[in-house]
Amino acid sequence: MPLTEKQLDFLRNCDHRWNVKTGATGSGKSFVDFTTVIPKRVVAARGEGLLVLLGNTRGTLERNILEPMRQWWPGNVGMIRSDNTVELFGKKVYALGADNKKHVSRIQGATFEYVYGDEVTTWNEEVFQMLKSRLRCEHSHFDGTCNPAGPEHWFKKFLDSDADIYQQSYVIDDGVLPKHIVEELKKEYAGTVYYDRYILGLWCQADGLIYRFGEDNITDDFPAKGEYYISCDYGTLNPFSAGLWCWDGKTATRMREYYYSGRENRSNKTDEEYYTELEKLAGDLSIKSVIVDPSAASFIEVIRRHGRFKVKKAVNDVIPGILTTARMLQDGTVKIHRCCKDAIREFGLYRWDETKTVDTPVKENDHAMDDIRYFCHTILRHKAGKEQYIPLYARR
Repeated sequence: MPLTEKQLDFLRNCDHRWNVKTGATGSGKSFVDFTTVIPKRVVAARGEGLLVLLGNTRGTLERNILEPMRQWWPGNVGMIRSDNTVELFGKKVYALGADNKKHVSRIQGATFEYVYGDEVTTWNEEVFQMLKSRLRCEHSHFDGTCNPAGPEHWFKKFLDSDADIYQQSYVIDDGVLPKHIVEELKKEYAGTVYYDRYILGLWCQADGLIYRFGEDNITDDFPAKGEYYISCDYGTLNPFSAGLWCWDGKTATRMREYYYSGRENRSNKTDEEYYTELEKLAGDLSIKSVIVDPSAASFIEVIRRHGRFKVKKAVNDVIPGILTTARMLQDGTVKIHRCCKDAIREFGLYRWDETKTVDTPVKENDHAMDDIRYFCHTILRHKAGKEQYIPLYARR
């Protein structure tokens, strides 16, 4: 596959200390790196310091960078070993996660000749600050990519500094995705902050309502048959929310729900009482699994003890889950029955916290929103074959 003019321009100018491509998902930012940039840097390394690949996690490095490199450079790219190293073109390269400040200790004290950074805006800031002090060889270089985040993000502030940085910004049309895929992505992200970031490559604040939700997302019909699931967000004083779902192979419909606020009712319910409500919600339907807030250990144990339902702890990655849910609402994979009044009410209230510099939902009116997100991100994205709904860096 030939490189685009923009990718070739990067190769002509990436001789700075920091060389960074930002912008839309699927725009070809990483392609030039795993096909050309990383191999050239590794082969040219002079032994002045360590060679390092940093990503959100080791798993995202594997998926985003190393796996495609193996396809392009068979026999020259090894597997990540137990000591966090991988052999690239005959040289030892460290492959490390950067999503948590605990990783600071892994790079403290080392000297880096070359670092490649994948999806930098997902890193812990302390890891990046430590990295800056480690990149201290005469010929040190950093190459990296990221999707934009909010305008106050720490990495955006670094990119706007007077450091020796060569920077490119990409929009989705700069890439080589098929035109019909690009058009579908534009439609599915339309009206959300993610359109500005993942399509237009802009650094913009997440504000206003999180989901575009209206009459098109509501149904008056019940599925004739399908697989049934229940998703739960557990609360004692805070609301407990549960939804009964039917997946018919094409659409997942929230058929009915249970919602109870101990604070509003001035009376808390026990785990056993909530389990009784689950039984009522399920009725005589065969439930494939109950997806539960993973922090609700005592409630999970009660469900298991009764033996009727298989319990699955929810994948609780908030932003990736919101991305998954937003796009499923947009393309009609998820429908909410009109009887689910608390879910419909929360869709109209669930907002971004505009006081935060990173994407954070306001912790109000979010209980049905959480149980819906649990279902979409834990079960439905696999059932619907739509794991591609979220950027690779955000997958678990």
